[in-house]
Amino acid sequence: MSWVAKTLTFLAEVKAEWKKVTVPSWKEVRGTTVVVMVASFLLSIYLWFADIIILRLYELVLGIFG
Repeated sequence: MSWVAKTLTFLAEVKAEWKKVTVPSWKEVRGTTVVVMVASFLLSIYLWFADIIILRLYELVLGIFG
């Protein structure tokens, strides 16, 4: 099979798959964006508290053994 035939086959398969793709509505995009932003904010707060706790434990250990 020549590279031209392979390329044409590939492009035909891409076209067939592209017809199966659905594009989300603007409402869905906004909704998922809000979910990602809220989850990122909550995760950042969690990591901030975890960082403070780990820092305090580290200082405690250094105070006892240092």
